[in-house]
Amino acid sequence: MVEAPQSFIVREECEKAASQNGFRRVLGEEAGWAAFGSTTAQGTIHLAAAGVQGPWFLALDHTGVIAELDLLPADVPGPGRVRHVFDSLGALYSVLHRVYELAISLPDAPLREFEARVAGLPRATEVERLVIQRIGQDIFRTRLMDYWQGRCPLTGISDVALLRASHIIPWAECESDAERLDVHNGLLLSALWDAAFDRAVVTFDDEGTPELSPCLSEQARAELRWSSPISLTDEHRRRLARHRERARGASAGRESPSGAL
Repeated sequence: MVEAPQSFIVREECEKAASQNGFRRVLGEEAGWAAFGSTTAQGTIHLAAAGVQGPWFLALDHTGVIAELDLLPADVPGPGRVRHVFDSLGALYSVLHRVYELAISLPDAPLREFEARVAGLPRATEVERLVIQRIGQDIFRTRLMDYWQGRCPLTGISDVALLRASHIIPWAECESDAERLDVHNGLLLSALWDAAFDRAVVTFDDEGTPELSPCLSEQARAELRWSSPISLTDEHRRRLARHRERARGASAGRESPSGAL
């Protein structure tokens, strides 16, 4: 089906599709599959086609990307851990764009970027440590923007100025830089939701549905509008379980006389 060498047109279309979606390193061709990589994204993609009219094939080897794409695999032989088939180039382009977003944001890509940028920087003073922390937080925000496709998953707000990188386990409480920079330890929330989440007056259940503290006023509840639950992975859920404990503790403190605000 895709074992013969690619025609010139098919090869050009494959290179164009890969390049326009972040995979600009041409790694060669074998058995009709063209391999591509990226200097910024992890993993290798392979592209092929049955002819100039398609169908088009995509092979992936990044286990994290495969898990989060959640696409049905195609029963075709080829490279990578899984193969997918698409009837049109448009459908392939759409998935390739998401593949790249995930490949540059999933662990440990943000950590590797952080380590490269702070290598050799001094850490002796508080100011120097704050500079390093700011670099990490900027990387975390950028990769959350990629992971969540530049919009708050609750409200759909995509105005960059109104979006916040919300840590589930706070930066200071993380045990390692890997934890701090893991996109599964973050949510991209609009400013109001971020404030509520940070103060633990809002948390989320395992289905991504908001749980609001009883201490919130009716006006605050009315302003915290949302259109759909957040789509979560098991890694998100594991960390949110800890956030829910924090939210319950905060709620109990506010309800007690000594903890009244």
